[in-house]
Amino acid sequence: MPLFLYNSLTRKKEEFKPINPPNVGLYTCGPTVYWSTHIGHMSKYVGDDILRRALIYNGCDVTHVMNITDVGHLTSDADEGEDKMEKGAKREGLTVWDIAKKYEKEFFDTMNSVNVFRPDIICRATEHIKEQIELVRRIEKNGYAYETNSAVYFDVSKFPEYGKLSGQKLSEKITGAREDVIVDPKKKNPYDFVLWFKRVGRFANHTMHWDSPWGDGFPGWHIECSAMSMKYLGESFDIHTGGIDHIGVHHPAEIAQSESATGKQFVKYWVHRVFITVDGKKMSKSLGNFYTLKDVVERKINPSAIRYLFLTTHYRTPLNFTWESLKSAETALNKLYDAASQMGAPKSGCPEFERQFLEAINDDLNTPKALAVMWDLIKSDYPPEAKKQSLLKMDKIFGLGLDKIKKKIIIIPQEIKDLATAREKARLEKNWALADELRKKIEEQNFAVEDTDEKTKIKPR
Repeated sequence: MPLFLYNSLTRKKEEFKPINPPNVGLYTCGPTVYWSTHIGHMSKYVGDDILRRALIYNGCDVTHVMNITDVGHLTSDADEGEDKMEKGAKREGLTVWDIAKKYEKEFFDTMNSVNVFRPDIICRATEHIKEQIELVRRIEKNGYAYETNSAVYFDVSKFPEYGKLSGQKLSEKITGAREDVIVDPKKKNPYDFVLWFKRVGRFANHTMHWDSPWGDGFPGWHIECSAMSMKYLGESFDIHTGGIDHIGVHHPAEIAQSESATGKQFVKYWVHRVFITVDGKKMSKSLGNFYTLKDVVERKINPSAIRYLFLTTHYRTPLNFTWESLKSAETALNKLYDAASQMGAPKSGCPEFERQFLEAINDDLNTPKALAVMWDLIKSDYPPEAKKQSLLKMDKIFGLGLDKIKKKIIIIPQEIKDLATAREKARLEKNWALADELRKKIEEQNFAVEDTDEKTKIKPR
């Protein structure tokens, strides 16, 4: 059964065909570690995790690479503003290196809380300066870069396909660019982007800096992803992910600088996730409307409920976050755990539901439909052991930790059993008043009464 993914490059759903099957190279844009990881970020990385798990489920041998941006990312994609790492350092009175360590640790602690697999390769921008310099030199050698007193720029006019990911023509981009954001008067046109910043002018005191053929300085944000992804996955690889905010500038820049250096297609499939919103607005630090793992824990909500919440909405459909929706997700998750805990040791499986589940997942990672299949399985007449086997297979993609749920040994006290027996007798005698009174006594002892066609079931509440 083939896997289909929506490819942002072609703007259509395509059958996924690896360049070198069964091997798959997967690169995911990682965090800029200058501030806390919020729920919006968690949505993106849980999405990447679902994709990775789905590829493995389909028999692919995945090499997952993710960068850590610890230098070069300015507060604007237009190469204006200050470096985010320096901004974080000023905010907290720490060095940029300490800020990077602090928030990288927080990022991975957050990812652990929602059961996101660690990438196979984690690469930090500051540890790959050599590779970035070498790539800039290749771009320059091929005639796509130029140098000013302030920086080395990529000349977008030399790369006509610059807008192929966004769908916007290069002429439209250049015409629509704001002249007032050009901070370097020797910049040829507004949409040229920085490959290397020189440690002069507004960046004269930049803390992180390295020697280069163009003088002392530091890399631009875009170059790191090209240099590190190609180092570990090759000059052409299968899948690159990111948020939809990267479609306009960051990812077109990656494509342009990579393909101008190699002459090869950079990435075959581009997968982008939409934003989490709060009251209809993007969840972001700049708007001050973001929530973190700490906020979730303080409300005594299981972090896995966040993961479940993300599964309820397709990754290309906006999800408006509310605490009520997260509590509802936790309730559903607890019901799932309770159902799994009442099943015995897994065996056999339910082929019909496993097929439906895979169909949903392979239809561009349709997790809401896959969740519905899972609940249909739980309600089905299959033996509990078979359900458990299929649930565990499904959870290899969902990642909700069902393999850690142990079968509950439910002990019903003899007193409760006697009340249930007496109630059953009252029902047979159509003594409904007595039956209701006995039900109330059972429920007062924190046991639930469930009447079925066959017999009355008693279970802890």
